[in-house]
Amino acid sequence: MIDAVKILAISEDTDVCNLIHSSLESKGQKAICVSSPLEALQLLHRGLVANCFLIHAAANKAKDSLFAPALLQNISSEKLCILSEPGDTSWNNHAEKWKVNTVLTMPLLKQDIEKLTTRHSDETAALASPIISPSGKVPQYHMEELENNRFFMAASPTMMQLYRDIRVLAPVDIPVLILGESGVGKEIVAMLLHKYHANSEKKLLNINCAALPTELLESELFGYEAGAFTGATKSKPGMFELANRGTLLLDEIGEMSPQMQAKLLHVLQDGSFCRLGARSSSRVDVRVLAATNINMQEAITEKRFREDLYYRLNTLTITVPPLRERREEIPLLIEQMCHRGMLEFGQPFIFSDRIVEAAQDYHWPGNLRELRNFVTRTLILQDEESAYNDLRAKTRTKVTVPTEDTLAEVATNKVPAAMGMKGAVNEVKNETEIRMLQNALSASGWNRRRAAVNLNISYRTLLYKIQQHRLSA
Repeated sequence: MIDAVKILAISEDTDVCNLIHSSLESKGQKAICVSSPLEALQLLHRGLVANCFLIHAAANKAKDSLFAPALLQNISSEKLCILSEPGDTSWNNHAEKWKVNTVLTMPLLKQDIEKLTTRHSDETAALASPIISPSGKVPQYHMEELENNRFFMAASPTMMQLYRDIRVLAPVDIPVLILGESGVGKEIVAMLLHKYHANSEKKLLNINCAALPTELLESELFGYEAGAFTGATKSKPGMFELANRGTLLLDEIGEMSPQMQAKLLHVLQDGSFCRLGARSSSRVDVRVLAATNINMQEAITEKRFREDLYYRLNTLTITVPPLRERREEIPLLIEQMCHRGMLEFGQPFIFSDRIVEAAQDYHWPGNLRELRNFVTRTLILQDEESAYNDLRAKTRTKVTVPTEDTLAEVATNKVPAAMGMKGAVNEVKNETEIRMLQNALSASGWNRRRAAVNLNISYRTLLYKIQQHRLSA
């Protein structure tokens, strides 16, 4: 159900907030007071409905950030009211820009609040206009705010089902394996799983297993005692200890070394571990979430990932679909990212229908991370034509896979007859592999992780192939 309030105010003055609350609550009416436009925007996207929007233009408050375009462009001027300090006119230009005609002067009085609520009496008027897709339809979607200005959005059938699965799996206190391509939002899924867990008030910690060498990863996960190694002047708890009774996300777990995989399996089995240099073991109660973008079955076959650890982790598995399989969400995601970006950078910008349509045509190999970078770059550069042309150019660029004719040409023209059949086959294979690698790397601008996704191989395999064939940009 959508919440309805009489006044939504932005003010850091507790006296102003208390007066608004007391004046309305005595009449059985509701008001909300927040300290920043970002908080107001978050309430807006949760479906809040308000009759009046009050901005306290304090003399010591930066007006550019207070009158945030991302927020005010979705609010009718009739609903806006400025609360000004006596003699202060620094807000005049903003009031003119947003066509604000209602102005109150400090100190705010109870009768001022009564006049506001009487004037804005239409309780069904919405604070913000709905997000419209290029097709003109108002989509049904679920949007949920998370910490650090992160959010989860589901509009496609697969993502709506994923959200329902998360709500079912979240309370269950066993490991969850989160699968999906790089940049699809696996960390967001982990945040939701923690949010709806019984111990959600405890910490959610995150460590990237691919970013640290084995020795450093071990000390980060399990901690160490003073004197355990050179430079260890005092003991330090590891993430398993810090996340006790909470949640630990092991990101990029597919890149973990076999040595660390064996130690992790031991912790998952009995909940005990030893700090580096310790003589006794410690026990913890940690819910482990693991995420990876590699093909786990392929990694097990190639002996890069322990099969017993895999089965320990994948009791419950969530697969996050790539952005290209949920294109109907792209307009909504752009809208959300644009709102938040405009609050951060203070630059108003509206993405035209043709850019949104071009974004839906593009396959987004970098998924949400690439989309966020695109929105941010467009907000900063303010160049719609360049953004549109960039999307169209990338949409036309595809990785070229050698055809049978190409293979025949390689075999015929480049393989000496003296090599024999086995040598010829190996030579054709190498030539084909090199060509596919070069095409994928070129198409991704030598973004190796993106190229690995396009080739459907692991990041580690791609690095090995690049070294093997001595490829360079």
